[in-house]
Amino acid sequence: MDDSEKHWKTIYKIGAVTTIIVLCGIILDMVVGSVTGADIAALPHTAIERFIQFKDYPLLGLYNLDLLNTIIQIIFIPSIFAIYGVHRNNLNPSALLTLILFLFGTTIFVTSNTALTMLDLSHKYFNAASDEQRLLIAAAGESMLAKGAHGSLGVFMGFVLIPLSNALMSGVMWSGKIFSRATAYVGLIGNSLMVLYVVLVTFIPAVEAMAIAFAMPAGLLVMVWMILFTIKLFKMS
Repeated sequence: MDDSEKHWKTIYKIGAVTTIIVLCGIILDMVVGSVTGADIAALPHTAIERFIQFKDYPLLGLYNLDLLNTIIQIIFIPSIFAIYGVHRNNLNPSALLTLILFLFGTTIFVTSNTALTMLDLSHKYFNAASDEQRLLIAAAGESMLAKGAHGSLGVFMGFVLIPLSNALMSGVMWSGKIFSRATAYVGLIGNSLMVLYVVLVTFIPAVEAMAIAFAMPAGLLVMVWMILFTIKLFKMS
């Protein structure tokens, strides 16, 4: 075995480990969402309401602005890179294009996140010396919410490109025949349903209940997909 292949086997193992960490993060997200009531309509609507939430419950404020999801997405990068590595010899153009799309979506998702910025603005808001300063800070907060509030148009591209690229990577798995057909099939269906959920909840909020009906099986299928390809990555490493 040459050094290059040894290095790739290390990448496979790192990808498998990071996927396990991501799965733990997803479970944590599900638990927190269940405890807090995963209802987008119930989230604070104005910047001042967000500032008050940050003051009383800073961790909840960060969670409601998708900081946990952002961290999970960053950790998931080596996992998708490992899947690309598996297909680098037989389906390199398709796998590379899908990897680029995933990284592009992740970049948009991470740079659009405003959780830490809103936390900083909340501190400044309550420490402001005058009402005029508070008004300016509140205006800045509204601008940040327009850019990065959960379910807003500002975060749509990041939210939709990630499951879309994962669905395409499942298609690469299907064509490559290195991962099982079951792995590819589950990933394709789960991530496609996730794309549908993001589109519905962003553009048709009135059908949120129906959108959640897609999100629940989508989330479970995506987790099963991750478990299946993690097992294969460990075997290949």
